[in-house]
Amino acid sequence: MADGQNAPETERVETVWDQDRTRGDEASPAGTSGWRGGISRGDWTMFGAIAAVSLAIGVVNALSGAQDAAWRGDSYDVGRRLFWEMSSVIVIMLLVPILVLAVRRIRRTPSLAARAGIGAVALIGFSTLHIAGMVGIRKFALWLAGSTYDFHFSIATVLYEFRKDAVAAFLIGATLWLIESRRELRKAALAAVSPQAAPLEQPSPDLIWLRDGTSRIRVAPRDILWVASAGNYIEYSLANGARHLIRGTLAATESELARFAIVRVHRTRLANLDRVSGVDFKPSGDFELTFDNGQTLGGSRRYRPVVAGLGGRIAPA
Repeated sequence: MADGQNAPETERVETVWDQDRTRGDEASPAGTSGWRGGISRGDWTMFGAIAAVSLAIGVVNALSGAQDAAWRGDSYDVGRRLFWEMSSVIVIMLLVPILVLAVRRIRRTPSLAARAGIGAVALIGFSTLHIAGMVGIRKFALWLAGSTYDFHFSIATVLYEFRKDAVAAFLIGATLWLIESRRELRKAALAAVSPQAAPLEQPSPDLIWLRDGTSRIRVAPRDILWVASAGNYIEYSLANGARHLIRGTLAATESELARFAIVRVHRTRLANLDRVSGVDFKPSGDFELTFDNGQTLGGSRRYRPVVAGLGGRIAPA
């Protein structure tokens, strides 16, 4: 990767998005209801799929439990067992947003220890609220029916329920993780194939704040030439030769910057296609980008399709 000449010493900073704009400067995401990023149409589809699977598992568990009881000589009371299962499923579906927020927070957190902490807190909270909500629904429903419900509260009972909650939370969380990963890849691919369409989807002139403690540097996406991975950090290279080092992952940065036509051109690099003034395709399949300030950046043949369409936008060198 070619470096800009007379570049100042690299600064270690933290990226945040422009917080000084008025609410009128941002377009509200469709279908939001207060969540970070809003609830999209895809979110509701995801919830519906999880609900359908949960209901199916609950019905199967109820039928299996009733049949097992009948084989042991007890009554085949499938209605009571369906009530137990459905009360649990209802509470789980109400708690799915906790898992969604936890997964999204974990994906934005680079530290493994912090990720483990977020996961542990989410799991404990999920299990506690699930047990309390499930027991509450059962007690209230049976009270209305003139009966009572005894949870038989004990450490053994709580651990029994916690084990089941841990499995349910892990399966739902893994599903959410895969859905989020696919969503980010789809957005990045769409921006890479048709970068000129990104401003139509996000017309607001976003700015990036690079923050170091109480000091902040405001950067326009237009001023970014490339972004490169540097271990546990991400290095921003600007058109004026400045470098800024922040803690994070290239995958997360790629997702944030894709709408500005800043896309991956190498396993460890992103490039601002709007600042490219020339591209040189090598016989090996790799390529070299030349920016409008004369600096260059190498790209790998794996990402050659991303820049293959630049010929229609760039004058021949």
